[in-house]
Amino acid sequence: MRPRRSVLYMPGANERALEKAKGLAADALILDLEDAVAPDAKEAARERVCGMVGEYGSREVTIRVNGLETEWHDSDLRATAQAGPAAVVVPKVNSARDVHNIERALELGGAPDHTEIWAMVETPIAMLHAEEIASASDRLTVLVMGTNDLAKELHAEFVPGRGPLLGGLSLCLLAARATGKVILDGVYNDVKDLEGFEAECLQGRQYGFDGKTLIHPGQIEPCNKAFSPSEEEIAQARKIITAFDEAKAEGRGVVTVDGRMIENLHVDNAQRILSLAEAIGA
Repeated sequence: MRPRRSVLYMPGANERALEKAKGLAADALILDLEDAVAPDAKEAARERVCGMVGEYGSREVTIRVNGLETEWHDSDLRATAQAGPAAVVVPKVNSARDVHNIERALELGGAPDHTEIWAMVETPIAMLHAEEIASASDRLTVLVMGTNDLAKELHAEFVPGRGPLLGGLSLCLLAARATGKVILDGVYNDVKDLEGFEAECLQGRQYGFDGKTLIHPGQIEPCNKAFSPSEEEIAQARKIITAFDEAKAEGRGVVTVDGRMIENLHVDNAQRILSLAEAIGA
């Protein structure tokens, strides 16, 4: 298990920001060649980002390329394949065919086996084909919610609680869990609204997201906290596993912890919590 609680977008055209990212506590970085880079700066940003992939130590470093229909996409994929980041993040993936085309381009470009595909799902058609997208390739390991674009496509308003987006979020969560993929929540736009951001992190964790994509370093700490098991959760997980193991050893068929019946599903969840805590500590 690799923690992906906080995944920070970094503008590929901003050399100072890319350097600063080396000291930030985000679990993963997305070095961005798309929205954060003006058209006349695309080539320089591509060269800079691909040259910096190996400068972040053990951090999980990915590159977001320009979309499949853009003039920069093919060149971005070729350069990314040669740079060999942890993953390539591709915007507006709408079908299994899109995934197959990305995978083929990476292979033709000589991408190493460790370079995964993170598919951004951010359109109504992607919501309706989320399971198809998620299951299209073993190389695809992460779904990334593009909530800003989804809201735009839906003609939806940004409101507390994200009611207009919950249908799409739920469909993608179902697809991720059905296919064994990681899924990341979308960004929160108001970097000064810490209370609203924390509430959305809590909502994302309660829904089942593995982490959240971020647009500002100030969002890292509260995001990490929100998506980390608390000390109480860790202690309870250990208690459940111990009680279950003791009951099995004694041949007891019924296990209770603090008055609650414990089944295999509770043990599985407890083991997941401890695995995540261990990965975070490492």
